[in-house]
Amino acid sequence: QGQLVESGGGVVQPGGSLTLSCVPDGPTFVIYANDIMSWFRQAPGKEREFVAGVTWRNNKKYYADSLKGRFTIARYAAENAVTLQINNLKPEDTAIYYCARNADAYTYYDASKYDSWGQGTQVTVSS
Repeated sequence: QGQLVESGGGVVQPGGSLTLSCVPDGPTFVIYANDIMSWFRQAPGKEREFVAGVTWRNNKKYYADSLKGRFTIARYAAENAVTLQINNLKPEDTAIYYCARNADAYTYYDASKYDSWGQGTQVTVSS
């Protein structure tokens, strides 16, 4: 772990917005054309869950069904960056958000298929 670096987390009031960012931690980390870059989250006492993913080659996006509408993933190929915009934040969005890389886009939903992860960024939604 530690090959990706997330940023942008923080404490936000319900209804607020955040944009999380993910970049490689150095020039040796390569994102390949067939990769999918995704965001997962893990709340206290819960399993890590898929949030959103984007394929590097053709920018195809996937979202968890329960989260569609408030989350937007984007990739910036020139900067090797992936972002996750979260709108209308709710207390149940409180979690550590992780960025990860998977060489097989067909298994985008399966955390065990991802070979590189960041350390995560904490998002806390509280009034």
